[in-house]
Amino acid sequence: MSKVPFELKYTDTHEWIRLEDDGSVAIGITDHAQEALGDIVFLELPEPGRTLADKESCAVIESVKAASDIYAPFAGEVIAVNQAVVDAPESVNADAYAAWLFKLRPAADADMAALLDAAAYQSALAEE
Repeated sequence: MSKVPFELKYTDTHEWIRLEDDGSVAIGITDHAQEALGDIVFLELPEPGRTLADKESCAVIESVKAASDIYAPFAGEVIAVNQAVVDAPESVNADAYAAWLFKLRPAADADMAALLDAAAYQSALAEE
């Protein structure tokens, strides 16, 4: 059974979102996603300063089995990327919730209410 921390928000495309103290959000992939991918070998993350549209494909994660897109949970500006996970992509397999991928400053109209809470995400997983 995949871990689903209750304090995070989720998307139906298996990204997790953590609200930071400065109003930005950290984004990563869920434990379920890393389990499905298998051994992660490469990450391509968006450049800081890039403006993302709601649900835009903005990053790629590759494993020994497949490549998968990562989507922006809502519109915003990329303000940081986690170079440590680019340098050691296997760290996402070790702890998907510690290995944030990029940080986003949400746009003024970002619909954070559309994100799933832990219970809703667990329900979505049960239906897969």
